[in-house]
Amino acid sequence: MIEPEPGLGQNRIRTLAVLSVPAVLIGVVSALILFALDELSRQLQDLLWDVLPHAAGIDPDGGWWIFGMLTATGLAVGLMVRYLPGHAGPDSAAAELGGSALPLKVVPSLAAVAVLGLAGGVSLGPENPIIAINTAVLTALLARFFRRLPARLVLGLTMAGTVGALFGTPVAAALLFTGMAGAMAGPGALFDKLFLPLVSAGAGAAVMTTLGGTMLPASIPEAGSPGGWDVLAAMAIAPLAAAFGLAGVLAFRWAHRQFRRLRSPVLFTTLGGALLGLLGVLGGPLTLFKGAEESEELLHGQGESFSTLAVLAAVKLAALVVAAAAGFRGGRIFPAVFVGVAFGLAAGALLPDIRADAAVSAAVLGVVLAIARDGWLALFIAVVITGDVAVSAMLCLAILPAWLVVTHAPHMVAEDDGGARPA
Repeated sequence: MIEPEPGLGQNRIRTLAVLSVPAVLIGVVSALILFALDELSRQLQDLLWDVLPHAAGIDPDGGWWIFGMLTATGLAVGLMVRYLPGHAGPDSAAAELGGSALPLKVVPSLAAVAVLGLAGGVSLGPENPIIAINTAVLTALLARFFRRLPARLVLGLTMAGTVGALFGTPVAAALLFTGMAGAMAGPGALFDKLFLPLVSAGAGAAVMTTLGGTMLPASIPEAGSPGGWDVLAAMAIAPLAAAFGLAGVLAFRWAHRQFRRLRSPVLFTTLGGALLGLLGVLGGPLTLFKGAEESEELLHGQGESFSTLAVLAAVKLAALVVAAAAGFRGGRIFPAVFVGVAFGLAAGALLPDIRADAAVSAAVLGVVLAIARDGWLALFIAVVITGDVAVSAMLCLAILPAWLVVTHAPHMVAEDDGGARPA
């Protein structure tokens, strides 16, 4: 997926230079499509959660509006999945990030369902559908203009470009692809194999930063280097947070089977929306949506109590489980970050002598590791959430016990679709 095939040229430097052109194109287009989808979902969110309720004289933060909006979103998503051409593609619950390119006919329904879910308050991020959409579009586009470009290279570069755009930096893509590239046999240094993904990710990040910046704006003010007690606390918090995340993974696999017993996506997605509405009433507006802006709001809040923070973490994890299991299209990384932030702040409330950035970054590390099962990505997000590279050494130690907790646990991927694929 990462390395160009031998038939594209014997001169490695010339091959990488030539392939940089489509790599830049892939990164730019990936970022533009992501920006368009995100902007469209923001406009629709403003309509659903601001314009409409205020026009009707209803409090959008009230329980009835939250419950009604999420139930209606579930019904609308279920109808789209059932009746639109392409059925919004495969269930996000049954696949990891990436995968083979979908037919172009799937893109409109998948985009519609993803935008509605993001705008309607569903606790999922954009990463899974946007990678699938970008892969379908760019595979078809490059097949016309770069016919000799291998399909597996297009898939890899599209994923890299999209990840770079999502986080506003190519570093995330580089870390994500390091393990994949290192496992590949063949000549060439590791950085040779990462060269083209970095080009694509860099282009995507540059375009996204120019247009609107990162989709993960949350950060804690810098507080200097962590002390010894902070390191020890992080090494305890990270595995506890990972175990908390794994509880969600196990619940997800059970919930996915139960939802699929209803057979029809209209039924199980509507039920999922209603459950999300009840959870939203319990946890409040802060536990709605993908969780990026909400994480920032929580970090810069008024210092909630331990019990409030624990409820927020539990409700958001439950919402992530329901949203992922009930047929909504979306990713789990952004809501997992919110769960980690709430868990870390709760741990900090119990341990007031421990720095907040140490507790939060360790908790984010553990939860993201359990949900996404990628150590590099978890480390990257945990460092980004603090805004301070001084915590990186501490987190490299904290990830070790957390990895022991998750290494043999099941992944957050459904075992099967329960035979409920739409006709």
